[in-house]
Amino acid sequence: MCDKEQPATVQVAEDAERILFEWCRGEHGRGRPFQDQVLLTFRNRMATVWDLSRLLICLLTMNRVVLINFSGGDRPGLTSSLAEILATYRVRILDIGQAVVHETLTLAILVEVPAGEEFTPLKKDLIVRAHDLDLKIKFTPVSEEAFDHWVRSQGKFRFIVSVLGRVVTAEQLATASSAISRHAFNIDRIERLSGRLSLTGRVENANACIELEISGEGDSSSALRAELMELTHQFEIDIAFQRESIYRRNRRLVAFDMDSTLIQAEVIDELARLHGVGEQVSAITASAMRGELDFKHSFTKRLSLLRGLPAMRLPELLHTVQLADGAERLISTLKMLGYKTAILSGGFTFFGKHLQARLGIDYVFANELEIENDVLTGRVASEIVDGKKKAELLATIAAREDISLDQVVAVGDGANDLPMLNIAGMGIAFHAKPLVRKSANHAVSHLGLDSILYLIGVRDRDLDRPEFRFSSAG
Repeated sequence: MCDKEQPATVQVAEDAERILFEWCRGEHGRGRPFQDQVLLTFRNRMATVWDLSRLLICLLTMNRVVLINFSGGDRPGLTSSLAEILATYRVRILDIGQAVVHETLTLAILVEVPAGEEFTPLKKDLIVRAHDLDLKIKFTPVSEEAFDHWVRSQGKFRFIVSVLGRVVTAEQLATASSAISRHAFNIDRIERLSGRLSLTGRVENANACIELEISGEGDSSSALRAELMELTHQFEIDIAFQRESIYRRNRRLVAFDMDSTLIQAEVIDELARLHGVGEQVSAITASAMRGELDFKHSFTKRLSLLRGLPAMRLPELLHTVQLADGAERLISTLKMLGYKTAILSGGFTFFGKHLQARLGIDYVFANELEIENDVLTGRVASEIVDGKKKAELLATIAAREDISLDQVVAVGDGANDLPMLNIAGMGIAFHAKPLVRKSANHAVSHLGLDSILYLIGVRDRDLDRPEFRFSSAG
């Protein structure tokens, strides 16, 4: 190449302008301001062929960031086939995401084409390969400003929204997503956690759950959470709202209230019926669980009414009181995953120990009935386990197991459960009284206990795998 500069002809200048215009407008997408700046430079001075060639070489070989989208029918080998083309051009993968819905693939790859490699040959090869694979393909140039903004967005506020119900309808999703948008959050990911449902062989009491990961520049989460909670009254759904963090995916201890949470009754009420004072005790229990009465006072009053009940009648309840829906599936799954479990109850140890043996619960703390001459005295033989004591016990267990409270899940239904729900990383009001639902961070009111698995990220299809079924059976 000659170093001597030669005046560019008008035709050369026009050709250069056309090339630059197409380059700026097309696949490299620098935008109109950049295009105008380049062309103005050449119109305002005597350009040379050497000037133009050096600029074109620089433009065509500089690092470029491009978003490539593929879509079409899913089958094995698609990603590897496309990656082979990218590897040929020494492309660096900056980001990648894939989703498959009803056997239809959507794949997006953010790539950097390094200096010294032209993008046009790579683009042509990808188009040919996509055609061979029966995939649609789209190229979107990413400006330096847009890329830098994407990198900085790693510091956004991120949350997980779980929508649970027997069904999730388009109306429910539209209403929830509108609320998310109004509070300036963006939906980054949507995933179905529940199993696939047949249109013909409908399963009674089937679960439905979709999980949305959202992000925003500001933290308006309190207002959004309040609005989402209002939707649970409008629709027959539950919505859980939790901050995305490493703790959300690494819970290690789950503590349960027992009465009306792990089982479908209040044991003290059932004992009262055996003794003929059921209505009196049930009325006090209901008021205490609503938070209208101090738990210790109401408990002492109810317990006194049981005085004289023969101790031999206690076992009658062990096989008549039913577990909560989904309790066995939840506990067996937690055990398989290595979680520690605990019962922290204002009920009684005789029933808690029964559940411990049946379900394999690690810890049980409850009230020990005092028995003299084979009858109940109407008192307890130990310190009353009230709300404050439950929270203390939960903290003690976590410390003993070397588990952060952020990694703890607590589940309960009554006002006396609020202290432990509030100190746990995730506190869940389960089929709870209005005061408890309003005060707890999360509430499940329409599904069984096993729906809590969705809130810790477990999908139904995870539990359908052969290795899990084998572990559960063992």
